[in-house]
Parts: sequence; C-alpha cells; structure tokens
Amino acid sequence: MSRLANQKKVLQMLIHLSQETRCCSQDEAFCAGITFHQFIILDAIVKRREIYLSDLHEILSVEKSTTTRLVNPLIKKGFLRRRKAEHDSRAIKLILTDEGVAIHKKVWSCLTGFLQRIVKNIPEAQLNEVLGSVKIFSSAIRGAIGESRCAINSRMRIKR
Repeated sequence: MSRLANQKKVLQMLIHLSQETRCCSQDEAFCAGITFHQFIILDAIVKRREIYLSDLHEILSVEKSTTTRLVNPLIKKGFLRRRKAEHDSRAIKLILTDEGVAIHKKVWSCLTGFLQRIVKNIPEAQLNEVLGSVKIFSSAIRGAIGESRCAINSRMRIKR
C-alpha cells in the first residue's frame, strides 16, 4: 500500500475517532452536572489528594484560561477548594472537598456503565491488543503534534 493511501486511512481513522469521542470533548454535562474534563480534574485530585492548578494544564492539554474556566464551576459548587502553596504564594493548590469526593463517586458510577458497554463491544481476546494499539497511535499523534510545533516555531524564528 502506498504512503498516500496509508495517510488517507489515518485521516479517516482520525475523523471517525473525533466523531466517536465527541462525548468526551464537549462542554456539556454528561452526569450530575459534570463535564468529562471536569471529571478528569476531580479524578486527578482523587489520585494525588491535591494538585497544583498549573499541573492541570498539561493533564487536560488545554490553555490556562480553559483550565480556570473548567475549575471555577467546581469551586462554586463546593467540590474543590483553592489553597495558596506554601512555597509560592502565586501557586494555587486544588483540594477536593467531601462534596467533591461524593460527586466523583457518583460520576464514576455513571462512567462505569459506559466503559463496561465499550469493553463489552471489543472481543475479549483482542482487548489488550486494541488498548496497546490505541496507546501506540495516541503516542504517534502526540509526537507528530510536537514535531509540528517545533517546525512552526522554527519557521517563526527564521521569519523574525
């Protein structure tokens, strides 16, 4: 198969993945008034007990302003508390409240059913292969994005 044909197949796969995973990237609540990105925030804090706001930019792969836009409703609803870091008064730590722990459990219950239905639709004998392949594909996308940014940045430096 030619390179161009492979590239076209990859493009089609990206289009289909984008369409199929739209539920995970929209700003609409999918359970208990929480969006998928907000659940990622809650889940990251559950795993670490607390997290710096600046660490969320990388976890979410979004800009600082988007992170703030996602975090603020969680604070207003009483699911998170902000606390200044001891080492730097400009750094903000996010801590889960008891209400935040409860909502994380509730949303996790919603997600569990969805995830079970996904797994059910993958032949059991191929599950590890599928997960491994998706991980490789995801890594390839991240690498290509990184290379593209480097190329764009070097072109911008040359033009200046």
